[in-house]
Amino acid sequence: MTTKSESSFETSPRSVDETASDPMLAHLSKVINASGGWIGFDALMAQALYAPVLGYYARGSTVFGAMPQGMRNSQGEMVGVGSDFVTAPEISPLFGQALARQVAQALEATGTDEVWEFGAGTGALALQMLDALDALGVIVRRYTIVDLSEPLKDRQRATLQAHANRVRWVDALPDAMQGVVVGNEVLDAMPVKLLARVAGQWFERGVVLDSSDPVDRLAWQDRATELRPPHEVSGVHDYLTEIHLQGEGFIRSVADRLQAGSVFLLDYGFPEAEYYHEQRHMGTVMCHRAHLADTDPLVHVGAKDITAHVNFTGIAVAAQDAGLEVLGYTSQAHFLINCGLVDAMQAASRADRTAAQKLIMEHEMGEFFKVIGLTRGAYWGAMGFSRGDRTHRL
Repeated sequence: MTTKSESSFETSPRSVDETASDPMLAHLSKVINASGGWIGFDALMAQALYAPVLGYYARGSTVFGAMPQGMRNSQGEMVGVGSDFVTAPEISPLFGQALARQVAQALEATGTDEVWEFGAGTGALALQMLDALDALGVIVRRYTIVDLSEPLKDRQRATLQAHANRVRWVDALPDAMQGVVVGNEVLDAMPVKLLARVAGQWFERGVVLDSSDPVDRLAWQDRATELRPPHEVSGVHDYLTEIHLQGEGFIRSVADRLQAGSVFLLDYGFPEAEYYHEQRHMGTVMCHRAHLADTDPLVHVGAKDITAHVNFTGIAVAAQDAGLEVLGYTSQAHFLINCGLVDAMQAASRADRTAAQKLIMEHEMGEFFKVIGLTRGAYWGAMGFSRGDRTHRL
């Protein structure tokens, strides 16, 4: 099985027949023409992932889950798989149980009794946390899932039948909310702008229709821009990177509405100085399909996931500007170990222990994924950051 942190690459040559019959490309042609012939990459990413019926998360296909082995066709593509990648809750239920211990502490510290989860995927994390919180004797009056994907909502409802009396789904945030907010691999799926430094000048990289071909295809086109990365990029070499205006706007929106409570976000990414390091010159945008990864978001649009790493410094600054306090920032390994994962592994079966190791091993998800904690009001000592806190690196 393959997480989005792993690097099994595929090449995806364009097929004229496929392009000509692709409803997503027909849709994008209308969007691009309506926008004067050019759209920024953030607009393309938004359509590719969330366009009604056509977008990756709106198509109804199963995108999360484990991968059976030995299922490649003659072209090297995975067949009969039913998923594109696996996330931490699908790897081991111990993930949700560990996170639940942090949520339980946060509920007590903030005097709240609600949990909010963004982008709940299959519902596995919600189920794991609700079961674990019940076992801990923690009262959760309501568990709210915020998700844009109707097909995934259906899957979540089936998964969470046992907790149907207190789980609800919403499409947008209310004007005011309280409780503990959780998001696992949510920020990486938020559209980003691409910035390219070419011959010493900065451009925004966008998408046009390639009119040189009788069949419409997508092509890159750069436009001069006043936008810049938030951290100066050393050197004079050509450089491609992202800025995360929507992700930072999301944090400000949550902060503006959160009257009492805390936020815990888990994703892959770096602090700002590492994100915009001079050697990271090819950017971080990646695509995922059938447990393979590639770097061309203009191919198979709508049929694969598109992600970008998270600039955690930008998230922390946006949160602080909106009145939240940073509780901590650390690796997923440190966070889960601080929340009792290793102790839970000792009581688990050998198979469960082996699976859970993937969550904390440095060459797997342990170091690549990070966790940031935020809170409304005064700072309190969150257990997940008790050892290995890296807030000073943000």
